[in-house]
Amino acid sequence: MPAPAPGDTPKFGEALRSKIPVSRWADLDLVVDLGAQVGSRTWWRGALTCAVLCGSTFLLAPSVEAIPAMVEPMEETQWDEARAQAITPLAFGGDTGRRMAATDAVEPLAGTPERPRIELTATLGRGDGFDRVLQRAGVAPDEATELAAMISDAVPMDDIRPGTIMNIVLGRRPNRTVPRPVDEIAFRARFDLKLEVARVDGALRLNQIAIAVDDTPLRIRGRVGSSLYRSARAAGAPPAAIQAYLRAIGTRMSVNRDIGADATFDMIVEHRRAETGETEIGRLVYAGIERGERETQLLRWSVGGDDQWFEASGVGQQTGQMLMPVNGRLTSGFGYRRHPILGYRRMHTGLDIAAGRGTPIRAAASGTVNFSGRNRGYGNYVRISHGSGIQTAYAHMSRIVASNGSRVSQGQIIGYVGSTGMSTGPHLHYELIRNGRKVDPRSVSFTRQARLTGRELQRFRTTLANLLEVEPGAALARREEREEAEVASNNRRIERARS
Repeated sequence: MPAPAPGDTPKFGEALRSKIPVSRWADLDLVVDLGAQVGSRTWWRGALTCAVLCGSTFLLAPSVEAIPAMVEPMEETQWDEARAQAITPLAFGGDTGRRMAATDAVEPLAGTPERPRIELTATLGRGDGFDRVLQRAGVAPDEATELAAMISDAVPMDDIRPGTIMNIVLGRRPNRTVPRPVDEIAFRARFDLKLEVARVDGALRLNQIAIAVDDTPLRIRGRVGSSLYRSARAAGAPPAAIQAYLRAIGTRMSVNRDIGADATFDMIVEHRRAETGETEIGRLVYAGIERGERETQLLRWSVGGDDQWFEASGVGQQTGQMLMPVNGRLTSGFGYRRHPILGYRRMHTGLDIAAGRGTPIRAAASGTVNFSGRNRGYGNYVRISHGSGIQTAYAHMSRIVASNGSRVSQGQIIGYVGSTGMSTGPHLHYELIRNGRKVDPRSVSFTRQARLTGRELQRFRTTLANLLEVEPGAALARREEREEAEVASNNRRIERARS
């Protein structure tokens, strides 16, 4: 190492190096890896260095004790000033911030003025009462009852559908302690009828406005192609009508095997159009399929309260097995067995189906209830007559829904599973009776065929002929013609106004 020049003062580091041998300075390692050479002299030196550094930090750290200070409570005016400049969370009311105080120019009102009339809308809910809807809108109970009676004289309340929107106008009241009187009410009571109630010379007057409705059914025809469903949808048929069509045609043939791509589908759907522009699409009433020279025509017709599909010849057919009345586990079949309560062998005249208490029980087939009530060891018991000498019986119900003499459809709920009568647990005892004799329900698959005759057959053929006279798309064409006429009328009115 060269000696310093004369007059130069050596630095501290250089002076330290001059006193410590070079070999020692090179071997001095202040940063030691404590994860290596554990227990060696180097490791202990590093551990000691770390301990000295940590101790020095702890000893030189400042105190954590709070510094006492004199805080004087603020006066009320000072506190209000501080609050005005603060931010209070909404959870505490959020009422901070400066507010403009009233000046001498502000005069308090003796009473706030009311609006001369209030316009609002009310919606009739499912299972709701007409008068209750008016009372919730602010109409006095007596006036709501009067309006409900007035409306019921014009149209049955059952004809007013849930979801009907009423436009209500409430007038001026003499004071705040009484409800506002009704000035006007207007709503669509039926598809073909609008009702308006107005106050004339202090009394309510009802005005019925008839709405012209075109009942031309919607007929849709087209080629089946690769998919009957997609072709029908492309032709404008509603999805629900297509599903009903497939079910109806499926009772006469296989949709997948018997209907080719060159076949022509033909369906007629109930369709209504009001002069105000609204439309309603109802049920499928006609289903036809043309396969070359073979043609199938089916018309929906009601017989005995049940809708069936009848062929053009007036022959209807309803086929299929009885439905299983409840979802459950079969615990006892038809035949001799040891009775679980009486303890001896006896004939078991039905099926025992175990299910949870309260499970719905459904009618196995459509028919008329000829017994509903308590029946000795059967407990709560329902028996249904299906015609042609066939009856079904349902026992041990917890609760009966179907009433005696009522008409039920296949799959309709008639009661709920229970354990009434001679029963060891919740289950359904299901019986099938044919010509007065109880048989095994699992062995019966029946077919019923209905044939129309006389005046009923003549009326059926007339209805079918009238439907087949409807041109495809006639209902839509009439709508377009009406819309074109309305546009032309509006144009003429505009031209007259300009001239």
